[in-house]
Amino acid sequence: MSASVADRRNAIAAKRGNSLRNQRLWALWGSYIALGIFVVMFLVPPFYTLMTSLKSSAEISAQVGSPWLVRHPTLENFWYLITYPNFQRYYLNSVIVTILTVSVSMVISVLAAFSLSRMGFWGSQTLSTSVFLTYLVPPSLLFIPLFQIIGQLGLINNFWCLVILYPTLAVPFCTWIMIGYFSSIPKELDEAALIDGAGYLQMLWKIFIPVAMPGIIAATIFAFTVSWGAFLYPLAYLYTSNQMVLTVGIISDLIRGDVFQWGKIMAACLLASLPPIVIYAFLMDYYVAGLTAGATKG
Repeated sequence: MSASVADRRNAIAAKRGNSLRNQRLWALWGSYIALGIFVVMFLVPPFYTLMTSLKSSAEISAQVGSPWLVRHPTLENFWYLITYPNFQRYYLNSVIVTILTVSVSMVISVLAAFSLSRMGFWGSQTLSTSVFLTYLVPPSLLFIPLFQIIGQLGLINNFWCLVILYPTLAVPFCTWIMIGYFSSIPKELDEAALIDGAGYLQMLWKIFIPVAMPGIIAATIFAFTVSWGAFLYPLAYLYTSNQMVLTVGIISDLIRGDVFQWGKIMAACLLASLPPIVIYAFLMDYYVAGLTAGATKG
């Protein structure tokens, strides 16, 4: 009797084991299928951009064969842009605006996040929430008032206006990330530093910034992304070629009326996307870690 009961239990356990293995197998296949769809959806546009950038204008106009394949590859589109003075100016303007925007945004964000998360003054929690809520305001709603402010400052059609405008987009989110990271640091470090006679700026520089470096890197990458890829504000505030940045310079120079220079446009898009690709490739782990801490703390 005991043997039959044991056999029955073993059969039930084996059935459960097979069921769990089948569930895991289906879950694994489902994950691969979802990942495959995701990869196809997001890699097809860059692949098409690359293929088009390697075609000559004659091949693009002829529309012979598959648009996904290149019959006669050429680098003339890239060489044209690299040697084109206007494109060089766009790139330089974008670099200047991005460096200044990231620097200003990070200084403000780090100081604001440290004050809101560690100094504990009255209303700091409410102010912390308000800082993040400002990030949720669509930039298009701020378009007209900001245009009037920039006009009064005399910075219309001057890329320096972007150094003022972009931090309004980057600082709220960067501050929120840094608040989450600073809040995760044990308060005992504050107390020990204060007992040793350290001031708040010394605490920030010697304790919090080294410990919260992944969060700072994540916020820096976000500020870089905002300033490098923004399109609405440069389109509205910049009119002449010597002041334009990449995002608007590409369409203003390479689209003339109803004539689209698709090969050069695609090549310009690839050249413009190189800095973000390089930065994300090397710093993606820090970016994910910073966003995770900012989302779960504070």
